[in-house]
Amino acid sequence: MFWNKDKLFCDINPVCYAISEQKEICRRHLKDFKSKEKFAVEHSRKKLPNVVSEQSSHLIKRGKGIDIRLQENKAVNIRLACKQLNGLIIHPNEVFSFWRTVGKTTKRKGYKDGRVIIGDKLQPGIGGGLCNLSNTLHRLILHSPLEVTEFHSHSDALAPDEGKRVPFSSGTSVSYNYIDYRFRNNTDQDIQLLLWCDEDNLYGELRSQKEFPQRFELEEEGHCFRKEGEKYYRISKIYKKVIDKATGETVDRQLVLDNHSEVMYDYDLIPKELIKE
Repeated sequence: MFWNKDKLFCDINPVCYAISEQKEICRRHLKDFKSKEKFAVEHSRKKLPNVVSEQSSHLIKRGKGIDIRLQENKAVNIRLACKQLNGLIIHPNEVFSFWRTVGKTTKRKGYKDGRVIIGDKLQPGIGGGLCNLSNTLHRLILHSPLEVTEFHSHSDALAPDEGKRVPFSSGTSVSYNYIDYRFRNNTDQDIQLLLWCDEDNLYGELRSQKEFPQRFELEEEGHCFRKEGEKYYRISKIYKKVIDKATGETVDRQLVLDNHSEVMYDYDLIPKELIKE
């Protein structure tokens, strides 16, 4: 057997992938150990008084080509992770880490096989589906003055959208613990995360001690699909607008994602009017 020199070690076989993954996990643990960052750890059942932003999303997607068992397992995984995140207080200058708060997802903790992306393929994996939770969390933070310090994007086209297109509905990637989602509380007051589920939906709130003078909106431009070779991609640019509450004027506009996501569902479901050359 000959090894293709252009092939990554992690792509040789599943054993090599597992070795590479453990190496990255250890590397992140060592990096955090050496870091001077102060991570958020305090929880409180008492809600801070001011709602900065709020988001919600469906727990289970249904449609052609979607494995409903993995979707139901995803809902179980999200509920378990929410219990670790709900009520977390992030003090000024503290950093939030998704994985330092949620911890490792294991069968022993009750996590099940959900949908994960490895390379460019969808497949079952323990704790899969938590990207839906990190998406909701990312939208909460983008509608605030907080500073995102680590963000990884995967395909933002995993399944047909239900209703109006929501930026970052499926584009925030997390994988224990080296592909993390992090943000810093760069304000002068405490911030609190609230995340919970009912039977059908995931809900999130970001709260503060007092109101901020700005509000924040996401704006998407140039949304379309384009064929490149034998594959289709979702194309768009997503901006964060900062609006002064007193005047209603936009005081800043930041590009937060130049979207180029491979479509990972049946191409027949792509709206024909959105396909551009």
